[in-house]
Amino acid sequence: MKLLCLLFFVAGSNALYAAGLNSISYTGNDSHMVADTDTVVKRKQSLSVGINYGSDALFFGRTGPIKYPFFNGDIIYNSKSGFFVYGSLLKVLGYAPVDEVDVGGGYFYRFSKSFTSTASYTRFIFNKNANVIKSASTNDINVKNSYDWHLFKTSAIVDYLFGKSNDIFLTVTNSKYFESSWSVFDDKDFLSLNPSFNFIMGTQNFVQRYSFDHRFQHQEIDNIYVHNDPYLANYNRKFNMLNYSFKIPLAYNRPHYTLEASWRYSIPVNVEGILQNRKESFFNFTFYYVFY
Repeated sequence: MKLLCLLFFVAGSNALYAAGLNSISYTGNDSHMVADTDTVVKRKQSLSVGINYGSDALFFGRTGPIKYPFFNGDIIYNSKSGFFVYGSLLKVLGYAPVDEVDVGGGYFYRFSKSFTSTASYTRFIFNKNANVIKSASTNDINVKNSYDWHLFKTSAIVDYLFGKSNDIFLTVTNSKYFESSWSVFDDKDFLSLNPSFNFIMGTQNFVQRYSFDHRFQHQEIDNIYVHNDPYLANYNRKFNMLNYSFKIPLAYNRPHYTLEASWRYSIPVNVEGILQNRKESFFNFTFYYVFY
């Protein structure tokens, strides 16, 4: 059966976006395990678990002063009614046993065959010594709307982050899903490809907060720590373009599980202060299994 009953949220990140840290698949936060196969969600109860490796933690188009490769595991329960709950653990290689725990829930609704919408809330809980740039955030309210034009699919995602820092983001993704007409080993498997072009707009108070929290740890970089400068602090509150990216995920699919490898090329723009963010490639490897 080629239609997997699965929603993998958590960055994103958006991601879960970040070729790295969005454990919410529909955000700019990519820190969570999210496969990009064009999953169809039916009114069917399911439990999904998975694990992901990422080459660096990317959060709404921004990375930390050094690379933070990571593993994370996710679990999500989908009800027939459309409600879902999820949890996630993040381990940055070489640091604390567990750097981050995320919990959340939401609701998925299909207006038509072409138009779907999702609303969710995620709580981020970090180890006090967590170094990933996402640690400057605490809560995320996420609303995603997707429309399939047949030639391509467009998703518009709004994230409101509040708690340690307050930010708002708009992530727009245009993707095209391809599926092999032939099998690899038997008639129950297939390959899929879902390339996408993405851009992120938003504020970046979270970067300033991250710099403040780590001002003694990264003095040589001093991210964008603002020393009593109202002008620079106000600039961080402006809604600007933050990032462009291209992503190419290739997946091997069977009725209950998917293996995926993805490459993302990220182009950060309007980087504040001397935060060392440049054009960069990110790699992710994901496995997930769904129980019906």
